[in-house]
Amino acid sequence: MKNKKLKIVLIVIGIIILLSFFITLMESSVARGKIALINVKGVIVESKTVIDEIKQYRKDPSIRAIVLRVDSPGGAVVPSQEIYEEIKRTISVKPVVVSMGSVAASGGYYISCPATKIIANPGTLTGSIGVLIEIPNIKGLLDKIGVKAEVIKSGKYKDITSPFKTLQSDEKEILQRLIDDVHAQFIKAVSEGRKIPLEKVKKIADGRVFTGIKAKELGLVDEVGDLDYAIKVAAQLGKIKGEPEIVTKKSTLFIELLKSDTESLIKKILPYIQVYYLYSPALQN
Repeated sequence: MKNKKLKIVLIVIGIIILLSFFITLMESSVARGKIALINVKGVIVESKTVIDEIKQYRKDPSIRAIVLRVDSPGGAVVPSQEIYEEIKRTISVKPVVVSMGSVAASGGYYISCPATKIIANPGTLTGSIGVLIEIPNIKGLLDKIGVKAEVIKSGKYKDITSPFKTLQSDEKEILQRLIDDVHAQFIKAVSEGRKIPLEKVKKIADGRVFTGIKAKELGLVDEVGDLDYAIKVAAQLGKIKGEPEIVTKKSTLFIELLKSDTESLIKKILPYIQVYYLYSPALQN
């Protein structure tokens, strides 16, 4: 009888020891969790680099959360939309926290809005919910030097964005409808990403920029803080105990040059027909 009781006690003790071991192992695993830091810097001209990083970290079980450091005035529409969709897919798997740098406006805000949390610095310039298209017009210059462009086209509006002619009223209407369509997509993306009523977003979607503090008041960001604070928030959301390990990819000088946000470089990279989400102080009056 005593032997039977002893066996039961030993089994119970063994189960308790095993449970304690597994609990300790699980806690240790969480404590050793990593946070991936992805940098989006400069004009957004392509999406593959950022999307590949997001996918890699989403599939890595040791990565408990992702911090997206956005320091961008925006860029082309489609790459911004593709990054937005990738973040939407990721937040159902693990938290994504956006940390806004000096500027996270227009396309920079577009890619931020579906994140689990958005942290902006007090002086961050963000918002600029709008769309623009720039078409250089050199017709006057060509007329002065006696140069004339001959165009053979398949349809009336095929050369609508040609820099060798002046836009007609009907052409302006066509382009305005195009801009309005893309703008509506932007507004819907902000409404869905931030869970703000569509009509409320429309009231502030006129291209104006806001500081981080004002953006928080409007519900465009969640909190005000720096990158370190954003990492702490990500660690909490990822259930990481202690100091998290930060994982990031180093950019080469060549890539940094390609991501330069100078206005002259974007005009070389982006075709003049490109429609883009872009905030530029030089374009604001």
